[in-house]
Amino acid sequence: MAPDSLNPAGGEIAVNGRRYRLPRQPTVVVCVDGSEPGYIERAVEAGRAPWFGKVLTQGTNLLADCVVPSFTNPNNLSIVTGRPPADHGICGNYFLDPDSGKEVMMNDPKFLRIETLFPSFQRAGCRIAVVTAKDKLRGLLGKGLTLEPGKACSFSSEKSDKASIAENGIDNVNALVGLPVPDVYSAALSEFVFAAGVKLMERDRPEIMYLSTTDYIQHKHAPGTPVANDFYAMMDGYMAKLEAMGCAIVLTADHGMNAKFGADGKPDVIYLQDLFDGWLGRDKARVILPITDPYVVHHGALGSFAVVYLPAGAADMTAKLKAVSGIEAVLSKVEAAQRFELPADRLGDLIVVSTKHKVLGTSAARHDLSGLTEPLRSHGGVSEQKVPLICNLRMATPAAGRRWRNFDAFDLGLNLVA
Repeated sequence: MAPDSLNPAGGEIAVNGRRYRLPRQPTVVVCVDGSEPGYIERAVEAGRAPWFGKVLTQGTNLLADCVVPSFTNPNNLSIVTGRPPADHGICGNYFLDPDSGKEVMMNDPKFLRIETLFPSFQRAGCRIAVVTAKDKLRGLLGKGLTLEPGKACSFSSEKSDKASIAENGIDNVNALVGLPVPDVYSAALSEFVFAAGVKLMERDRPEIMYLSTTDYIQHKHAPGTPVANDFYAMMDGYMAKLEAMGCAIVLTADHGMNAKFGADGKPDVIYLQDLFDGWLGRDKARVILPITDPYVVHHGALGSFAVVYLPAGAADMTAKLKAVSGIEAVLSKVEAAQRFELPADRLGDLIVVSTKHKVLGTSAARHDLSGLTEPLRSHGGVSEQKVPLICNLRMATPAAGRRWRNFDAFDLGLNLVA
């Protein structure tokens, strides 16, 4: 099918200090959760992903940096705002709310400080569809949209059976997609996202579509393994269907993924709360793990980025932490805010990043690792910052020397490809 002439006049919108052309054909941005570079390439080499193979050689194939902490919420919100967390305010999946003093999930739309791109595109007359695997992101991604059947919808695979016109701009999702509600710990949760995207494109033909998956598979299976190749082969088929309907498709990831276990196959963990309890006394310091969300079975809430709140008058702990094997960086909140483009008012006194194959925990007694049926793979640090940024169309003019970010996805799909 030939691309639609949706924007023959060449209109554009301005959002968050960046300009975007209105789509000239349906534009689909896909965030593949945890897609470490190599997953796509290994599936192509195995002959399992012909659409990806064509894109890598004939489209646009770039390597980009995600934002750090390399977790789901900060990066999805960067992709859909076009800005780093310093601007949009979402700096983890979980944080210590300075207003309440409580540890809370960072999925309430009130924590988002700027508008996503979607309301501006809607005001310009575009139909919008947002589909995410886990419901934790749905409220943030859909904030500001006027949800109306055929014009704008925002829903999750996880709660597809509960979608309503009032809350999501769509109902009867499972009947439309032809699939039941998937298990939250399964590849089917992500497949539902793609299947829904294809059905919505067939029925409503949204000009802007955002699809966001879960990293259940990537937490358990390395690039090139049979299960990983099966997952990318599944995705390949849905991407081919969207392309056949005339879509421009940009695919990136919220973060990469690395093995985080020792020679014994057990998670290689630095338990920070236990360290601070030994140095300062029990529970004098407070360690927050921003990877934490309601779905910790596949990672045990163990990631490579932690935030530490110290008691008043505590001695500087930087030197002690840096002396611990497996610690890559210890930064003050000011240093971390500057280096990683984070909101300083939502950080603790110290930010700790572990090395490539280490993870950070609170206390050994607080982590339930019984759900880790395979050796741990996780993320959060600088070592998981490299992600793919690909498009099924070729860039009109290559941008030499540019540092690509995953939040350049809409810029690439709308402004830079022919």
